[in-house]
Amino acid sequence: MLPPMPAITVTDAPEGNPEQPPVPPSLGESGRLWLKVGLLSFGGPAGQIALMQRLLVEEKQWLSNERFLHALNYCMLLPGPEAQQLATYSGWLLHGVRGGLIAGTLFVLPGALVMLVLSALYATFQQTMVLQAVFFSVKAAVLAVVIDALLKIGARTLRKPLQLWVAAASFVAIFLFATPFPLVILVAAAAGLVTQRWQQADRAAAPQPHLSAATRAAQRATFGAAAACLLLWMLPLLVLAIWLGPAHVYAQESLFFSKMAVVTFGGAYAVLAYMAQQAVEHYGWLEPGEMLDGLGLAETTPGPLILVAQFVGFMAAYRNPGALDPLLAGTLGALLTTWVTFVPCFLWIFVGAPYIESLRHNPSLAAALASITAAVVGVMLNLALWFALTVLFSEIGEWS
Repeated sequence: MLPPMPAITVTDAPEGNPEQPPVPPSLGESGRLWLKVGLLSFGGPAGQIALMQRLLVEEKQWLSNERFLHALNYCMLLPGPEAQQLATYSGWLLHGVRGGLIAGTLFVLPGALVMLVLSALYATFQQTMVLQAVFFSVKAAVLAVVIDALLKIGARTLRKPLQLWVAAASFVAIFLFATPFPLVILVAAAAGLVTQRWQQADRAAAPQPHLSAATRAAQRATFGAAAACLLLWMLPLLVLAIWLGPAHVYAQESLFFSKMAVVTFGGAYAVLAYMAQQAVEHYGWLEPGEMLDGLGLAETTPGPLILVAQFVGFMAAYRNPGALDPLLAGTLGALLTTWVTFVPCFLWIFVGAPYIESLRHNPSLAAALASITAAVVGVMLNLALWFALTVLFSEIGEWS
């Protein structure tokens, strides 16, 4: 069990009344709000973040806008779904570890349950003509959503020559040379870091903020929760690998999606090309067009778009059930995938949230993040092109 946690007191004043700090809600009040967020969180990360800002900052005034954006900046540094992590971080601010667990879980749970049902229906009735017609229309809509997201993110992030070069190099690396996504991210981060160090070589180092006593206390308080999350994340990997063997589909899923949880900078759109490449070409879990179907399901359900990983996990186990019933095997595969995808998100928050000030003001991390974001644009361009080819052509070959 996790140790009992004191609530983290938020001292920021709400907008328009700087003298009066916001009144922290009860745990029940915040739980009801997070359930509402989980049920209404359609529209991808942009819509989800806007919903939380409206409810937490404007309506309830539990957090100031400055504190909310401060938390968002930190979550953008992390791998994984930034909206879910922002919910976890906000819940942690209000009620400590208990609040973070409740907020992060309720943000994901409604969409995960819906996605599980839709995945089972898809696997069972996939070959019917009606369902095929529906998903063909969904694929076209998903392609439009991806292109729109690409244009918006590109316009917002590619403002410097280095960022344009990083985006172009990332696209070429993945599209022409099939470079692994984690390697693209690491090289992009290194490029941003080296450039920042070169530009700052002749300048005095900026003073780093010191951690307050309250922040140090929060670090100690969340250490037990972070250790528990790490154990809950790693234990299934070890047990499945030893019990079933590394070649079993459950062991492969736990390892693959755990690796995804570490490298998914930029959200679901950025990592979909890598996920599709591995699920389709390496493991053979899906057909190329089925990845678009899974994204279409994720687009129509509440919760983070990375829930498409749950669809992949379901289909992989459904088609490799062993001695189990296929639907039962798929359900277990979906639950395992969801577990190893989202448990690390709690770990990142509980480990790093108390350091948010130092992380936010660190120029090296800021430069690395900007370069990673530029690389994400190039990766998304590859994804949009891959989706377009899949939708427009029935067969795709390689030219050499």
